[in-house]
Amino acid sequence: MQRFCLALDLVDDADLIAEYERWHSPGAGWPEVRQNDLNAGILDLQIYRTGTRMFMILETDDEFTFEKKRALDAQEPKVAAWEELMWKFQKPVPNAKPGEKWVLMDKIFQFEK
Repeated sequence: MQRFCLALDLVDDADLIAEYERWHSPGAGWPEVRQNDLNAGILDLQIYRTGTRMFMILETDDEFTFEKKRALDAQEPKVAAWEELMWKFQKPVPNAKPGEKWVLMDKIFQFEK
C-alpha cells in the first residue's frame, strides 16, 4: 500500500465552502468519479479542511501511479465534468505550478517507534 498527501485551497467564501462540503457529504459524490478512483487503485481517500486549506490523504494499491490516474481520468467524461464543477470552489496553493490543483506534499517527519 502507498500513501500520498496533497494540499489545495478553497476560495475564501463561506457560502462556496459550505456548498463544497455538501458536494463531499456522504452520498453526494458522483458514482462514476468514485469508480474511476477505485479503478486507478485508490483504496481510501480522505479530505480534511481548516479554514480555506484542504489536506487529502490517498491510500492506494502498490500499482497506483498519478500517470495511470490521469490516463483513466481522461477517458471518463464525468471526471472532467466533476473537476470543472469543483474548480469553482478551489484555488491552487501558493507554490502550485501553473494548472496544478492538488499539490503533492513532501513527508518531512515519521514518528520513530
